[in-house]
Amino acid sequence: MSLSLVQSRALLGLEASAVTVEVHLVNGLPSFTLVGLADVEVKEARERVRSAIQNSGLEFPHNKRITVNLAPADLPKDSGRFDLPIALGILAASGQIDGSRLAGYEFAGELSLSGALRPVRGALAMSLALHAQQVRTRLVLPPGSAEEAALVPDAEVYGAEHLLDVVRHFTPAPSGHVDPADQDGTADSGGPADGWTRMSPRLLPETAPYADLSDVKGQAAAKRALEIAAAGGHSLLMVGPPGSGKSMLAQRFAGLLPPMTVEEALQSAAVASVGGRFLLERWATRPTCTPHHTASAVALVGGGSPPRPGEISLAHHGVLFLDELPEFPRAALEALREPLETGRITISRAARRAEFPAQFQLIAAMNPCPCGYLGSRQTACRCSPDQVSRYQSKLSGPLIDRIDLHVEVPALPAHELLGAPPGEGTALIRERSTAARQRAVARQGKSNQALQGQEIDTHVLLEASAAAFLNTAAARLGWSARSLHRALKVARTIADLAGATQTEVSHVAEAVQYRRALRPKA
Repeated sequence: MSLSLVQSRALLGLEASAVTVEVHLVNGLPSFTLVGLADVEVKEARERVRSAIQNSGLEFPHNKRITVNLAPADLPKDSGRFDLPIALGILAASGQIDGSRLAGYEFAGELSLSGALRPVRGALAMSLALHAQQVRTRLVLPPGSAEEAALVPDAEVYGAEHLLDVVRHFTPAPSGHVDPADQDGTADSGGPADGWTRMSPRLLPETAPYADLSDVKGQAAAKRALEIAAAGGHSLLMVGPPGSGKSMLAQRFAGLLPPMTVEEALQSAAVASVGGRFLLERWATRPTCTPHHTASAVALVGGGSPPRPGEISLAHHGVLFLDELPEFPRAALEALREPLETGRITISRAARRAEFPAQFQLIAAMNPCPCGYLGSRQTACRCSPDQVSRYQSKLSGPLIDRIDLHVEVPALPAHELLGAPPGEGTALIRERSTAARQRAVARQGKSNQALQGQEIDTHVLLEASAAAFLNTAAARLGWSARSLHRALKVARTIADLAGATQTEVSHVAEAVQYRRALRPKA
């Protein structure tokens, strides 16, 4: 048969669209033509496939006109993921393997010149897309990629180390032989000896490796703010002089969040897989992304062609830590405003658009002034009022409005730092914050930070005296409607931590303390 069909997948954002690799061999002037809106990496597959087939001891049809079509033609294809299906299509069209036995399988993998298979980006996204679409198929992937894809429940994934390992399982069956895959829907699991392995599912780990908050001495107010942020899903801004512990606190925040569910772990890992950052040892560990303050808006929100996820999407179900917040480009900071509200980011280009999830918790840190010592008891500030004003005005009002908690992190004197006992551990704080979040979810089906519109009035359960106190505070501080709503949600979280049914004056009073604007120099 001179025509063969092999199934694969193309990535566009988190979508893994089906691609049919059609290979046609015909007599004529020898050539190798590849069509179907293929990127440069895909077109280079011609040389990789030719060398891989020859170096594997198989026959490459040099005397044929080879046409490879990646259908549908209007779907962009990139990377080397189509090397393996193209090679199998050529072998099936030339009769070296049984093309009919390829039905029910999907293939992806980059070929080295020797025929060895190399990992591809987005294997977990492919498997997750098949699971979401309820498509029952068998994935054949290289080592590294196969382990990723097997994380999806009920996925049938096979790992192959070399092109020959795949070819052995699709050679024409001897007369009278019945392939186990055709008989009961399952393929021979093979074993490490022949390079073909059925991947086993991987369970969620009981504990994830996080740094412990007890390493940070003192800073009780900041730790309390972190606990509230973890309980309600709130964003947090820490303001303090250099060396006060802001970065240490932020790097330990992810450990305060509830353990990831299977769905959250899969979504977070799928984004990391598309971005080429997934590590199996970090499976079910909440990510903490810490971009440098020179990062551009595209680096934060994503972009490129085809679109790739940015730092806010790579922090999905985790933490985005922005240190030296005013030093980030203004355009990059303003780009955070929409995903902070919606939890998603849409990247639009002339021909395509891609949507990535971005449900992250923002933890930001900054100095109070350019020199960093405004209000410090140990070191005098050298900045003029104009310098302080210009520095703090780099953060727009709308962005500050969207950060729920503002807390000062003062520098500790040396004698307090050396003499202070270890602080409360991450495990105890996580237990309290998780219990408070569970109360909120049981009451309203979501975290307090996610409440919108009428849901705030329904679920905050504000006492009359607390409402009067909040009205007075909002009028005196000149709050916007957004600031008022965010203070209400923080107060509800504080009430959940206290186990209170209604939001009382004490809860509102504490929430008001976390909405103070950056103070100017006296």
